[in-house]
Amino acid sequence: MLVKTYTAALLGIDAVIIDVEANLTHFAGEFDIVGLPDNAVKESEQRIRSAIAVNAYQFPQKGVVINMAPADLKKEGASFDLSLAIAILAASEQVATARLSQYLLLGELSLDGSLRPVRGALNIAVRAKQEGFKGVILPGDNAAEAAVVEGIEIYGMNSLQDVVRMLNGLQQPEPMHIDILSLFEHQESVTDLDFSDVRGQHNVRRALEVAAAGSHNLLMVGPPGAGKSMMAKRLPGILPPLTLAEALETTKIHSVAGALAARQSLITIRPFRSPHHTVSDVALVGGGVNPMPGEISLAHNGVLFLDELPEYKRSALEVMRQPLEDHKICISRVKMSVEYPAAFMLVAAMNPCPCGHYNDPTHECTCTPAIRQRYLSRISGPLLDRIDIQVEITPVPFNELNKQEPGEHSADIRKRVVKARQIQELRFQGTDIHSNAQMTPRMLRKYCVLNEQCTSLIRNAIEHLGLSARAYDRILKVARTIADLDPLSTPEKPVDISLKHLSEAIAYRSLDRSNWAG
Repeated sequence: MLVKTYTAALLGIDAVIIDVEANLTHFAGEFDIVGLPDNAVKESEQRIRSAIAVNAYQFPQKGVVINMAPADLKKEGASFDLSLAIAILAASEQVATARLSQYLLLGELSLDGSLRPVRGALNIAVRAKQEGFKGVILPGDNAAEAAVVEGIEIYGMNSLQDVVRMLNGLQQPEPMHIDILSLFEHQESVTDLDFSDVRGQHNVRRALEVAAAGSHNLLMVGPPGAGKSMMAKRLPGILPPLTLAEALETTKIHSVAGALAARQSLITIRPFRSPHHTVSDVALVGGGVNPMPGEISLAHNGVLFLDELPEYKRSALEVMRQPLEDHKICISRVKMSVEYPAAFMLVAAMNPCPCGHYNDPTHECTCTPAIRQRYLSRISGPLLDRIDIQVEITPVPFNELNKQEPGEHSADIRKRVVKARQIQELRFQGTDIHSNAQMTPRMLRKYCVLNEQCTSLIRNAIEHLGLSARAYDRILKVARTIADLDPLSTPEKPVDISLKHLSEAIAYRSLDRSNWAG
């Protein structure tokens, strides 16, 4: 008897429907899987045989041939186990076939027939809905994640026996429902990291606010213990809340990477990724023999924090240049090409020199100008050009550290950031642009018009600092964000860029000064 079931494979962050065709032959003991299965798929025979036996079903005495179509797409992993097992049981008339075409089956089998969670459940549920399936049957640990997709039934099952009983009509479980709105209600109070803990550093706090308001990349330079990491970790708390579309896209990436916690349904806070400086090129940007998302994609819609920036391998930093511009990473292999989103805020921190005490009023620097310059040269000019805001940090004086009253709370800063983002959303309405950092050259000419005084100021800055054309564009984008943060700006009538806005933006190009390292 020829039977067909349906499952799905992941290709990038998208899913592809896989047809599983099972047929019994007259060659007893034969078990063949065709359609480019990898070793994990081929090994499913032993898991399926054990699961069928433990749950008191009969593995066919005849031979079994299974085809997984499309045959030119490599099938990887153990997530096809459930679909293969149901196809075999249906071909041997132990499972009714009437409902097989309505459901997509997904799950890895244990030897006792219990279902283990798989990657990409949300992505597969989205594809199943698009393809017109009535529902998805998958492991219980994945049900909350897949149930975020509305308009399709999601059944979380614990074992092969539960699935068989449902398909045979012996039991009818209730599909899982998730109240998405309730998930977002408490998203603003999920972290204890607040800017009120920061003492002093008013110029750096202001730079972080500007960066958050315009989604600008930022580099902090200062001695050890000045608070660089502390403030970077508090940045997600002042970013605007995730929208539902952003949350879904972020969750899809984490689901493909297997980075979601068991029974987690949706990522509702912006990601903060902080890879160690020993991270490899592939781990940072993604790839591998079987391509997977890297840290820059896991930071999509959030923050990628690189502490001790010069300690990272130069090759790893350089491969970020294109994703920083295009907000995506394309990984090409001989047989396929996958694309992962990578719209992240890059926040980096570094010491000003190897000893860490250049420009530190409390310690003497032991490095020569040549050593300092060699240290800074570990970061290429093209990468620095892509960092909009570069700010220096000095140690906090004792009288600031000893203050008992808290600083400004993250919630208050976030209100100003959200207001500035609302101005930008209205400005770029109807386009794929969502923040000032993403403006195209044509938009710069339209929204960053300078008066005569501002034009003269930026001309002098370019001549004295030797700024590149990209750095010029970055200054204009930052100035536009500072103007949007102006108390007089409103979504209906944002203020124009003035001399004070442009002066502050130019001041955020610390490393462009030719004599910075002495």
